Amino acid sequence: MIVFPMAGLSNRFRRAGYEKPKYMLDLGGRTVFSHAVSGFSRFFDTEPFLFICRSEAATPAFIEAELKTLHPGLRQHEIVVLEAETSGQAETVDIGLRLSRLDHSDSLTIFNIDTFRPGYRRPPGLDLATVDGYLEVVRADGEGWSFVRPEDPDRPVGRAVEVAEKVRISDLCSTGLYYFRTADLFLDLYDLTVDKKVEDLQGGERYVAPLYNLAIAAGRRIFYELIEPHQVVFCGTPEEYESLRRSAVARVPDR
Repeated sequence: MIVFPMAGLSNRFRRAGYEKPKYMLDLGGRTVFSHAVSGFSRFFDTEPFLFICRSEAATPAFIEAELKTLHPGLRQHEIVVLEAETSGQAETVDIGLRLSRLDHSDSLTIFNIDTFRPGYRRPPGLDLATVDGYLEVVRADGEGWSFVRPEDPDRPVGRAVEVAEKVRISDLCSTGLYYFRTADLFLDLYDLTVDKKVEDLQGGERYVAPLYNLAIAAGRRIFYELIEPHQVVFCGTPEEYESLRRSAVARVPDR
């Protein structure tokens, strides 16, 4: 299954004066939501999609309307509406999965609704039948990322030995795409953190990436795939959005 958590409050956009949630904003005649979801079009016929949202701004109806514009359409999807704010993306996914009707023995791919990954496909260099999870990474500057320390820094696809939130342990920065062999594995890892105070967690939120450290400590096989910067487009801040509005990103093909 492919999961898009979209229960955030878009606070940075609201403070900047935007009246709509960022996933509803127009970008070249399509919404940010459409750009994000369309990158996974090769899976529309084969995997269920789960959208986890709040009821604000009539978001459930917005999602249904947007999905009708996608071609080809999604074979199976579900929308879970949360009643309250969560303490981070990991909690959002945990609650959404538990409320959904989807099979938790299926694989789980999590991706951001404010990031575009045109033509996404599973890593050809990884046998997903033999791994417990992987993160997609890109080389980038700055501190505001989830970082991966590789077993072998020279390998574009390899074993991850540590993941850190907002601590720059390498230059491999997560794109926000997280894969787990099963949704059950994600839920089990999350359960190991629920007794911890949010302020004691890496980054001060319930992020997804640090869950991989628990898997690594348990001997699980966690990998990463390095992609090129041009393969991913970030639209998570007002500055990124405005830059994209002035560029040709809206014409980037989805496949």
